[in-house]
Amino acid sequence: MNIFITPFILPPFPNCRVFYCWTRYSDGVQEALDELPDSFTITDPSISGHPIVYASRGFLKIFGYSRNEVIGRNGRVFQGPKTNRRSVMVIREAIREERGIQISLLNYRKDGTPFWMLFHMCPVYSEKDGRVVHFLGVQVPILRRRKSLGGGIGKNGVCNDGGNCRESVYRCCRREVCSNSIMEFNRALSVDSVSGMDHTEVDVEGPCEASDQEKTKASVAVNNIMSVLANYSELKGRLVSDKRCCQYGTSLLSTSLNISFGRIKQSFVLTDAHLPDMPIVYASDAFLKLTGFLRHEVLGRNCRFLSGEDTDRATQFQIKQCIQNEQPCTVHILNYRKDGTSFWNFLHISPIRNASGKVAYYVGIQIEDTSEARGKQWLNPEMRQRSVVAAVKVAVRGWSMGASTS
Repeated sequence: MNIFITPFILPPFPNCRVFYCWTRYSDGVQEALDELPDSFTITDPSISGHPIVYASRGFLKIFGYSRNEVIGRNGRVFQGPKTNRRSVMVIREAIREERGIQISLLNYRKDGTPFWMLFHMCPVYSEKDGRVVHFLGVQVPILRRRKSLGGGIGKNGVCNDGGNCRESVYRCCRREVCSNSIMEFNRALSVDSVSGMDHTEVDVEGPCEASDQEKTKASVAVNNIMSVLANYSELKGRLVSDKRCCQYGTSLLSTSLNISFGRIKQSFVLTDAHLPDMPIVYASDAFLKLTGFLRHEVLGRNCRFLSGEDTDRATQFQIKQCIQNEQPCTVHILNYRKDGTSFWNFLHISPIRNASGKVAYYVGIQIEDTSEARGKQWLNPEMRQRSVVAAVKVAVRGWSMGASTS
């Protein structure tokens, strides 16, 4: 579990990956998102660590961070010692199942003060193939907890003592904040007043339920943000939506698998054994670095695109035979990068079976075979390949077992 330490500095996210995250949107999308007043973040599950790739101005104001301190970090850094671990697991399960969720959560600001918020998360789908390209998370501080003394304010803001609201106690999860007017309470619902309120007496034990008004505010924010994303993605011809619209024959790799594979630092690809021509459905960051291709240039293609004029046809046939027989194989093969330069690839291919024992995928692990690598005895390519195969098998079998019981 994450240990909350405050204050701390978060490093900025690599610019190249941030750029990739926004290639499906036309220019101006980030400026348009900056105009929205809500507190929200956008994360990318296809990148290792499932990092935040956008944080709104409202979010930065509430949490007290600068944008450079947030971009590139997982949302767990805003949790703390009193954050309910069961709630965190509920959120993780929603991410694994690629579905939306609304849940009350105790989070922490940069200065260490805790506060309750309503967290509304939903997946953002590509309309072309139904993949989850982002997760949108909206945060609404939970402010509405009222108790009247000596008349005070009744339902719908009406005074119970004939219009003389002498004293009202507003509670946010047992935290009392005195107010002398309905206008002060209404102002307290705005984001601007949230960041300036006293949070020293927040009841961190909870639970703290959001009001219908706060739930509605979160839903409206999601709709507004999705409208911006859909508009700017349509201009680029890569439309996104908050609803999955899957085309026939498209392979979907679950978010949980994407996250699990992102932890593997070796160069590898995963191909779908059930689709014609066995297209690549996952490519690691190390593979992209080795070959020079971008992720969208790789997904959906057969691995043979790495072959070239001098690639040995007998070796290619050997690979084909092993795949047909559902057997692993290891070969030395001449492959080509995007820029046309060749490299010797110490390639291992292995079938990956699901929980029922059927071959679901094939994993291909690439290690560039150079004299420098061969001279380092501690670099054992066979061991590296076996470790990748083992990690992929664990992830796929775990996912398929969970999918079969859900």
